[in-house]
Amino acid sequence: MTERPEGLSAYIAVTAAYWAFMLTDGALRMLVLLHFHTLGFSPVQLAYLFVLYEIAGMVTNLAAGWIAARFGLTSTLYAGLGLQVVALLALTQLDPNWAIGASVTYVMIVQGASGVAKDLAKMSSKSAVKLLAPTEGGELFRWVALLTGSKNAVKGLGFLLGAAMLAILGFQAAIIVMAIVLAVILFAVVRFMPPGLPKGRKGAKFSEVFSKSANVNWLSAARVFLFGARDVWFVVGIPIYFYAVLSDGTEEGNRAAFFMIGTFMAFWIILYGVIQANAPKILRSQDRTKGDLINAARSWAAALFCVPSVLTVAVLISDEPQTWLTITLVLGLLVFGALFAVNSALHSYLILAFAKSERVTMDVGFYYMANATGRLLGTVLSGLTYQIGGLPLVLGTAAVMVALAAITSGKLTDQSQEAHA
Repeated sequence: MTERPEGLSAYIAVTAAYWAFMLTDGALRMLVLLHFHTLGFSPVQLAYLFVLYEIAGMVTNLAAGWIAARFGLTSTLYAGLGLQVVALLALTQLDPNWAIGASVTYVMIVQGASGVAKDLAKMSSKSAVKLLAPTEGGELFRWVALLTGSKNAVKGLGFLLGAAMLAILGFQAAIIVMAIVLAVILFAVVRFMPPGLPKGRKGAKFSEVFSKSANVNWLSAARVFLFGARDVWFVVGIPIYFYAVLSDGTEEGNRAAFFMIGTFMAFWIILYGVIQANAPKILRSQDRTKGDLINAARSWAAALFCVPSVLTVAVLISDEPQTWLTITLVLGLLVFGALFAVNSALHSYLILAFAKSERVTMDVGFYYMANATGRLLGTVLSGLTYQIGGLPLVLGTAAVMVALAAITSGKLTDQSQEAHA
C-alpha cells in the first residue's frame, strides 16, 4: 500500500470545498440569467448583471494572492465560501416591484460579492496544487488538469441544477436552498480541515503581486483573449438565441426552454471539464518537454480559431433561425468546448510551471486577474455585440479574440532551455 504524499489530505479537502462552491456558482449564473431575461431585461442589461462579478474578480485575484501569502491559503478559502453564503442570502432580498434600474444595480452588487468569493476560493485551490503536487513524471500537469477539469464538470452540473431549480422551486426558494447547503459545507471544511497548507509569510508585500516574469505576463495576456473569446458568446448571445428558438412565450414553453438551455450549457461545461481533466493524455505530456508544451499552446489556439470563424459564416448565410443552423451551432460549440478545454488546461499547467514556489499565490493571483479581465471583456461584448449585430458579430468577435490568444501564446519561451544554451 503506497503512502499518500504529504499534504494530500489538505488538497482533497480544498478540492471538495471548491467543487461545492462551483456547483452553486454555476447554478446561480443560470438562475440569474434566465430569471431576469423572463422579466424583460435586454441583452445589454443582462450583461451588466455580471459586469461587477468580473471586475470584482480582477481586484480580488490581485489582493487574494497577497492575502494568502500573508495569512495562509485556508484563510482565503474560508472567506470565499463564507462570502458566497452571504451573497446568496442577499439575493433573496430582491424585490420584484423595484424598478429595472434599481434591480440591475442591486444584482450587480450582489454578483460582485459572489465574484470576490469565487476568486478567493479559486486562487486557494489552484495554488495548493503547486505546493502539494509531486514534481516528477508530469504529475503537476496531471494534478492541475484533474482539479480544473473536475471543477468545470461540477460547474456544468450547476448550470443544469440552476435551470431545474428555477423551473421547479422558483427563484427565491432555489437561492435559499443553495445558501443552506453551502453553509453546511463551510462548517464541515472549517471543522475537519487537516494540516498541510502553508500558514503565511508576515513579510509579504502587496507590490510583489505584479510579476516580473515575461512568461507569466505573456501567458496572462493570452488568458485575457482566450476567456474573452469564450464569454463573448457564452454569457448572453447563445443562451438568448436558444431561448428565442426554443420558447413559444408561454409559461410552459419557458420552462421547457429553461431545461433545454440549462442542459446544453451543463453538457458543454461537463464536456469541457472531462476533456480538460484528460488533457495530459491528449497532449502526451509525460513524453514531452516543457518547451514542447509551451509551443503547443500556440498551435492549439490556432486550431480553436477555426471554429468561431466557420460558425460566423454559417450564421451569415442564414437569413433567420433555422433547424440546420441550430444543429450546426450546437455541434460547432461542442467542438469549440473540446479545443478550448485543451487550451485552458495548457494555460493552467503553464502558470504553475512558470510560477516560483515562494510566490506562487501572487503569480496565480495575477494570472487569474487576467482571467477575470478576459471574462469581463467577454461579458460586456456579449451583450453589446448581440444587441448591435446579433449572432454573426458575437461569433466574429470570438474568432478575433482567439486569434489574439494564439499570437500572445507565441511569445512564450522555455527559459530553462535558454539558461542552459
